[in-house]
Amino acid sequence: MTVPASAPPLRPDAAQLGLIAANFLMWGGFFAVIPLVTVHFSGSTAQGGLGWPAATVGVVLGLRQLTQQGLTVFGGAWADRVGPKPLILAGCVLRCAGFAWMGYATTPGVLLAAALLAGVGGGLFDAPKNAAITAVTRPEQRPQMFSLTSIAGNLGMVGGPLIGAALLGLGFRTAALSAAGVYLLAAAVMAVTLPHARPERTPGRSLAGLAVAARNVPFRRFTLVLIGYFILSTQINVAVTLKAIALAGPHATGPLYGLSAGLAVLLQYPLIRLTQRHIPLRAALVGAVALVATSLGLMALAQSFPALLACVALYSLGTMLVFPSQQTLTAQFAPPALVGSYFGFSAISLGVGGALGSVLGGSLVDLGASVGLPALPWLTLAAIGAVTALGLRWALRGLQHPHPGAAP
Repeated sequence: MTVPASAPPLRPDAAQLGLIAANFLMWGGFFAVIPLVTVHFSGSTAQGGLGWPAATVGVVLGLRQLTQQGLTVFGGAWADRVGPKPLILAGCVLRCAGFAWMGYATTPGVLLAAALLAGVGGGLFDAPKNAAITAVTRPEQRPQMFSLTSIAGNLGMVGGPLIGAALLGLGFRTAALSAAGVYLLAAAVMAVTLPHARPERTPGRSLAGLAVAARNVPFRRFTLVLIGYFILSTQINVAVTLKAIALAGPHATGPLYGLSAGLAVLLQYPLIRLTQRHIPLRAALVGAVALVATSLGLMALAQSFPALLACVALYSLGTMLVFPSQQTLTAQFAPPALVGSYFGFSAISLGVGGALGSVLGGSLVDLGASVGLPALPWLTLAAIGAVTALGLRWALRGLQHPHPGAAP
């Protein structure tokens, strides 16, 4: 397998800069308010919260996630019919309305309606945003562009909670309305900088692109195998967080997330440039998943918080390589007219893997504790990662041209 020639450094144009800035604003706005939902609605009344059962808020947030991931599948297909820009703008406006409505929620029913509206907005802009990145970026520079948008998102993930926590002192409504305003700003940036690419009208149903993606056997295998990776990637919020709290208390989450996001901000772009020069894309993806699996396995040996953070550093190195590689390969699989549909179909792996990972991670931690085998979750997750890495090597064999299976 030959190593591809190094792509020239990316010098973002207005559309690319707009997408990078919008991704920063979207992630920042999201993490400015969503972590506060549990604090506000389930917090004790003595500390200004509403005192709702934590399970109620958990169900609301879970349904929001399911709504977004489910609609993302169709959002990509619609982008192939109307272009990504209208859907991105509509999604930002709906998320703005959903977050603003959360600020006025006083009953679980109202909070659920607001959260579902925010989920619909995310489902509309998620896959179209990736389709837009693909449309405005040359193929050889897409790994760099996806890396830069990911870095911007990580910056938002770091800054959003800090801003949200500061705004919480002014009341949850103020924080929610501020986050809503950020999505309006993101919509304005996209309206000004992103060209409206009008797809050629093709005969057939509006969702026919999803059927083409589903019939593409190599791509279908690739998407389904990636479910295993997303089971692993969600553990930073589940099993890894539980272990961090067990080792260092509830304040351990700050250093944990700060290290993960900070490494991505500092290292993701140069790491992608390095792998582009020396490692084929498919090998980089397989190796990155194997690194994530190894890091989770090593967490079984971590008996101190610094040792756990060292494992998290390895975990983060792997995850920061997976995202741009996976997105670039998805674009490579897709015929030019069906990029949105392919990104929509690829959301199945995140939706299913994320849901399974949330359930499996906590269950394995509880099971390991009950049977006196605390290494059980980490060994199980490492085994899932090893199988996933081997599965990706199998699924990507023979990928020699831009979009295999393009013909109907």
